[in-house]
Parts: sequence; structure tokens; C-alpha cells
Amino acid sequence: MTAVLTLGLLTIAVGLAGGCGEAAQKAAQTGVAEAGAAPKQEAAPQTKAGGMDKLRVALVPAEDNEEQIKMWTPVYKVLEQKLGMKIEPFVATDYSGVIEAMRAGHLDVAWYGPFSYVLAAQESGAEAVVLPISEKKGKVYQSYFITRTDTGINKLEDLKGRTFSFGDPASTSGHLIPRYILKKAGIDPEKDFKSVTFSGGHDATGMAVANGKVDAGAIYDAAFDRLVEKKMIDPAKVKIILRSDPIPESPWAVRKDLPADVKERFVQAMLSLSKDAPDALKPTQYREFIKVSDSDYDVIRETAKALNLDLKKMK
Repeated sequence: MTAVLTLGLLTIAVGLAGGCGEAAQKAAQTGVAEAGAAPKQEAAPQTKAGGMDKLRVALVPAEDNEEQIKMWTPVYKVLEQKLGMKIEPFVATDYSGVIEAMRAGHLDVAWYGPFSYVLAAQESGAEAVVLPISEKKGKVYQSYFITRTDTGINKLEDLKGRTFSFGDPASTSGHLIPRYILKKAGIDPEKDFKSVTFSGGHDATGMAVANGKVDAGAIYDAAFDRLVEKKMIDPAKVKIILRSDPIPESPWAVRKDLPADVKERFVQAMLSLSKDAPDALKPTQYREFIKVSDSDYDVIRETAKALNLDLKKMK
């Protein structure tokens, strides 16, 4: 039986503008193999923006780093053509590694989750500029509470006395929202669960549940769907017991001192992907990008405030 919980704070986040882990670890740069053929592009690269010869881009490790970069490589190739510079993927071991890398000036652009963006905006001066629109849910996504079908867990109250896994401490759908849902239900994870762990990523949480390492966990919708599609999770053995209300989609953000012309050309390149290179977007399961602003994530700040979370300790 699947329940849907109304969160109040989150429901106001759906109408976005324009239409829509723990301690910081040292991140290391890495080269990445190409994944798939890029769509047809202009005959020659555009002029370099801002005199830069490369753009350092990171994705928070919500799932397996290598798989995520493969997914976005076709988009990176289009960006290289449009911006006239190399896209250099940046890999970090956790969400805080991406936040810290931008704070230290080692990153130009990052795809954060809503909560990690709020942390990055505060600690690193990150500026949200665009967000992707998914093929299935548009400008929002959801957090799922999952468990195996043999645990006897059918509702939140059944989680008491059980083992549970969050994702990364700075994850929105893997920690912030699930914790908020539990609080609203009168459940304190640290007091009411047998044990609480942080897996570090959504796919890790999904597999921990499926393999019986924990009784239940929190995962975001697309990660769960991908694990099912890859046959890594059997939906006959792992079920969703609760879906959150819609959460604002994850923003792409730039460092605060990125040259203005580079920022503008990056934004325009992302906005034009659906028209100029729709095939590059297909592996990502997103159909287009729209503009977004920092204030669209105030609801996430309010949720963190309601939980009494110290943002400085969460990055």
C-alpha cells in the first residue's frame, strides 16, 4: 500500500520562476571516456568565452559517478562546441566535496540537488541559473521510502525499531525531505530506529535495501526507476511505502565570479539544447532546460529551518 504525504512547505515550490557526505573530502579530477555519439553540430566551434579554454563541471554524486558522467557526456560535447572550450568533468566522493571544490575555486559549474545547492549558495556563493525538465514529472521530482516486501513494513509507523538508510547528509530527497516527513509523523530517527546509516548515494541506498543490509531507506524516484530498469531491484521484492509531495528540480549553478559572458553563453547553450541537440538530452531523461533563480529554493531553506538543521554542519 502506497501512501502520499502532504508536506505543506513543499507544495508551494512547484511553481518555479520562468516556468520552471558529512565532512568535506578532497575531490579529484579525472578524465572520462565518451558515451555515445553526439548529435550533429556546427562545422566549427564557437569563439572561446571569457578567454577561458576549459569549463570545470561537476555533478553531485547522487548515483554512481561514472554512470552519471556517461549520461551527460553527449551534452558536454554539445557545450564544448557552443562555448568553444573543453568541458572538464570534476569528480567528488560526496556532495560536500562538490560544494567545497566550488568554494575553493576549483569548479565553474555544478549540478546540485536542491538542498546541496542551498548549502553551496551559502558556503560557496553558487548561483542557480537553469534547471532540467524531466520527461516524466516536469520541473519536480519525489522522494520514496522503500522496503523489501518481506519486512512487514507497510507504513511509516512500522519503521520504529528497524534499520534505516538515508543517502548523503546533504541530499534533498535522500535526507532532508525524508527527515522532515518523519518529523511530521512524530518519528525521531535517532531515537526510534534501531540504527540509522548514510549510504552516500541513492543507488547505494536502493541496493542496501534490496540486499537486506537495512530494512528500509529513502531514495529519489528516478534512481529507483533506473535500478528497476537495470534489473538491480526486483519490484516484486522491493516496494514503495510512501511518496513525498513534489520537490523542486535540481539546479545547475555557476560560481559567483564566473565571467559574465561565460555565464550567459552557458545559460543560453543549456536553454537551446532541446532545439539544437535533443538527442544529447535523451540519455539524461530530461527534455529541456529553463531558467531558475535562487529564490525558487527558499522553500528548501525553510524546510531545513523547520528541522533545526545547522547548514554549516551539513555541507
